[in-house]
Amino acid sequence: MKVAGEPRRTIWLNDDGWSVSIIDQTRLPHSFEIAALTSLEDAALAIEVMQVRGAPLIGATAAYGICLAMNEDPSDEALDAACARLARTRPTAINLLWALDEMTAVIRNRPRDARREAVYARAAEICDADVDTNYRIGALGHTLIAECAGGKEGATVNVLTHCNAGWLATVDWGTALSPIYQAHDAGIDVHVWVDETRPRNQGAALTAWELGQHGVPHTIIVDNAGGHLMQHGQVDMCIVGTDRTAANGDVANKIGTYLKALAAYDNGVPFYVALPSSTIDWTVSDGVRGIPIEERSASEITRMSGRTGDGTVVEVDISAPGSPAANYAFDVTPARLVSGLITERGICPASAEGLSALFPERTSD
Repeated sequence: MKVAGEPRRTIWLNDDGWSVSIIDQTRLPHSFEIAALTSLEDAALAIEVMQVRGAPLIGATAAYGICLAMNEDPSDEALDAACARLARTRPTAINLLWALDEMTAVIRNRPRDARREAVYARAAEICDADVDTNYRIGALGHTLIAECAGGKEGATVNVLTHCNAGWLATVDWGTALSPIYQAHDAGIDVHVWVDETRPRNQGAALTAWELGQHGVPHTIIVDNAGGHLMQHGQVDMCIVGTDRTAANGDVANKIGTYLKALAAYDNGVPFYVALPSSTIDWTVSDGVRGIPIEERSASEITRMSGRTGDGTVVEVDISAPGSPAANYAFDVTPARLVSGLITERGICPASAEGLSALFPERTSD
């Protein structure tokens, strides 16, 4: 995708061959800044403070975190410590653990002097595969939007999304937004309702920013407006992403997704979830009870940053002084509320049977 007309990825290896650069998403939308990662701790902190976020990008950053650790010390002890440090950063996104397993597998039992080259090569493969996977998700999801457009005889297709599952959440293309980008590029008249997505406002700050960069028509709405729009026929479909999908089709996504799914179900609006297979946790058969839900700092609820009229970015208190706040970062949408899962291999029902049909090699173990 592009920023100011220039093709960009969210993470890349620098010309020195060992350090890594990322787009610092904590600075968006008011400032576009690049941050350098030169150590394992840099990568871990980037994930923790959400300079990078989104399950696929978290996985890619963790992979490069292992690279940075092995660049300094290629020992087994350093590898174990690096995996332990990165695994603590974000508990819900399964791509993190998947990436650590992938990186560990490529260097275990490999001579120390061969480890550095092997991990950097595998991290690059993970990033390139993510781009290809998300493009294929978009191509499949595009057919759903095209079918809807045909039924509306070319009238605008209104898609509602929650949080940010665009290219900023991946290495490129995105998951939930990839079908939208491809539909827009194909000339379909598509408009996106962008949930603000409190408390961190990833929708208002990130989704709206990247849609604007690509020229996709969109409108920011408060989180609680989705049900109203659905009641009045102003939403044709919902497409969201997921940080972890259980083997039964339950999906964990940014807090508030479950409520959107309930509203969509009540109003007969299709509710799709776009995901790469790396976000499927085949060890969890019940997402509601089995997916860990991250609880983040209460300050994300009680404080908010914004830009003043003179361009200064400031942080202000917005809640009653002294009132406690609970910050649950994700919720789980039961599979029964999901119209379909859009994966790189196809679109399937949100069920164990649906996933098994697309990924028989994973369910036959």
